[in-house]
Amino acid sequence: MQQSNGAAEAGVALKTTSEHPPHPSPRTGERRERSERIPLGIAYMLVATILFAGSSALSKWLVATYPIGEMLFVRAAAALVGSSLVILPATGLAVFRTKRLRDHMLRGISQSCAQTFLVIAFSLMPLASAVAINFSAPLFATVAAVVFLKETVGPVRWGALIVGFLGVLLVTSPGVDTFQAGSLFALANAVLFGTVTVGVRGMTATESAETLTMYQMAFLTAFFTAALPFGWVTPTLQDWGAMVVNGLGNALGQYLWTRALHLAPTSAVVPFNYFSLVWAIILGFLVWGDIPSAALLAGSAIVVGSGMFLLWHESRGR
Repeated sequence: MQQSNGAAEAGVALKTTSEHPPHPSPRTGERRERSERIPLGIAYMLVATILFAGSSALSKWLVATYPIGEMLFVRAAAALVGSSLVILPATGLAVFRTKRLRDHMLRGISQSCAQTFLVIAFSLMPLASAVAINFSAPLFATVAAVVFLKETVGPVRWGALIVGFLGVLLVTSPGVDTFQAGSLFALANAVLFGTVTVGVRGMTATESAETLTMYQMAFLTAFFTAALPFGWVTPTLQDWGAMVVNGLGNALGQYLWTRALHLAPTSAVVPFNYFSLVWAIILGFLVWGDIPSAALLAGSAIVVGSGMFLLWHESRGR
């Protein structure tokens, strides 16, 4: 599931375009055309959040019965097949032409590890709590940019990072009697994704949505194949269907999320990515009876607010 990790990549993509524009400034006509497609980009992002939340819920439900590696492999393989059936007839093998194979591989490695950690978190804690912690990834991406890229972060951004981390602490409830082990895996996912995506900046500037989707699904399928020897339980016909639907839904969500960033400015569409948390809270209540606590709601609001502030801060400097 890159499912919920879109916020981190989008935040990194925004900073990339603000600091290192890959091309000369667009002409006025191009800028106007991009602005006019903002409603479509927002619609794509909203549909993507619904698909991501549904995929997260299906993953949490399936992993209660099946090994994590098996579930992730079937999901990735189904997504690869589905994406190929839709994309390859239109593009042919030309979709794999790229000068950024290394970046695609790094993205695939980060996604495979992040998805594994996130699904483990789903199995150990309420769905909404894991998704809320996942949205702290942009905060860790900023820290990683300071450490690895030696970027300068002013007191305003440091303040947003500290406040956002306090929100994460509220969600995880790190007390002796309240801390959940799943929080560690959710945090590991956020840290890993936020850190690695810093090194894979601005791929949407040179790669099409189709190329990004195909490479991601191909690498995920290859990586999760290696996990199959560690456990396999033959699924029932119903669960086979659920795994396939999970993969196809996740693939479509990935494509729509990427298309949204192509169609409209990052600052216009990324705020709607946070609707994933709303859907996760609703699904957690309907399926598992999870009632969101005051700490979850308050911590989520702080994490989302911090991420939104960082996004606004970066877009203002464009």
